[in-house]
Amino acid sequence: MKKINLIIRMFVAMILFSGFTFAQTPEKQILITNAKIFDGTNKLVEGKDVLIRGNKIVQIAEGIMITQDENSQIIDATGMTLIPGLTDAHWHTMHAHIASMQILVNDIGYLTLAGAEAAEATLMRGFTTVRDVGGPVFGIKKMIDEGRYLGPRIYASGAYITQTSGHGDMRFPTVMTRKDGRELLDGEMMGWTKIADGVPQVIRRVRENLMAGATQIKVMAGGGVASLSDPLDVRQYTLDEMKAAVEVADTWNTYVCVHAYSDVAVRGALAAGVQSIEHGQMITEETAKLIKEHDAWLCLQPLLNDEDAVPFPEGSFEQQKFLQMTAGTEKAYELASKYDLKVAFGSDLQNGAAIAATQGKALAKLKRWYEPWEVLKMATSTNYELFKMCGPRDPYPGENGVIKEGALADLLLVDGNPLENLDLIADPGKNFKVIMKDGKVYKNTLE
Repeated sequence: MKKINLIIRMFVAMILFSGFTFAQTPEKQILITNAKIFDGTNKLVEGKDVLIRGNKIVQIAEGIMITQDENSQIIDATGMTLIPGLTDAHWHTMHAHIASMQILVNDIGYLTLAGAEAAEATLMRGFTTVRDVGGPVFGIKKMIDEGRYLGPRIYASGAYITQTSGHGDMRFPTVMTRKDGRELLDGEMMGWTKIADGVPQVIRRVRENLMAGATQIKVMAGGGVASLSDPLDVRQYTLDEMKAAVEVADTWNTYVCVHAYSDVAVRGALAAGVQSIEHGQMITEETAKLIKEHDAWLCLQPLLNDEDAVPFPEGSFEQQKFLQMTAGTEKAYELASKYDLKVAFGSDLQNGAAIAATQGKALAKLKRWYEPWEVLKMATSTNYELFKMCGPRDPYPGENGVIKEGALADLLLVDGNPLENLDLIADPGKNFKVIMKDGKVYKNTLE
């Protein structure tokens, strides 16, 4: 036995010191030819091919040639446009395919499966990355990242951080006051929300989210539409409480984004050092100037009282708030343009699969305020500037949102030219012929 062990050790040593290596399976490569190429910034390139090897774009040039074998694929994209994968900076994976009230009456297993269903549908609409700004999405994200389930890259915030009576406190107003040192609510136990009052509680809850894997922190800074107890005009959290959240996020080298529609909510958040304002539909000119002075982001959504409006009960408190909020959308985009604010695209679509399915249509609505190339830039490279603010918390290192050599291969092949007809992105089932994430093709109707 000793002699056999000696022979094995000698054989291993020979391998290590002789330079001998076992044969490795070549990385799969995909060559896309004859496409117009929108690079994710402001350029439309013609006459060049794009070579993907593994999960990255390795070459963009004229007349690229590859040997065709079992590890190679050539896609002729004549008449089509290659664009980076779309992104959504304000998405709720766990909310997308369910009505809000279902959170209160279903167990976490049902809700997680609904979230997984929503994740797959999101990817198949061409949204290869989302910033998830609230909900217990960590398990779904892990399954996707391990390649065990279909879905986009997810920059996850985890549970909402909210004050008592805040936008993330979904109790009915008739619920009895709870004692100090209270038991957790169902929504807190499932990871939907964390109710924190006072600086010590805020610090603890933010740290818990970071421990769970949050890439950025979501805090409720003002009243919301769907919540039951808070009007839109209120500011939520004191300055010290909001500063505590920002400071803790900073210790982890990441940032805080806040739910805020109104002037008072936005200004309170900016004073505390918040770097990303979610919504902002009700801001005035003076607040737009303040956002510019603080060099903060404004993640706006094209929420309007149109055919895609959320069907709240007629005359309800929620409907009144929805009409109040959407009345400011037009002005908010005008102010963002006037003061050249850093604007990200988010859809915030939820309350059922039919509503979530209009994600591409929501993006196309931005043509009311921007040129098509500006819209596509916002939903690709610009959004990625915001995503990357999480620094070392970034679960997907590498450049993305652009088509350039060395970037990650998240790509869409569009039938036609969305820079001429932006409405093409509103019907991804028909117009997105190829959907690729991380170099892997998830849809190809050209074959």
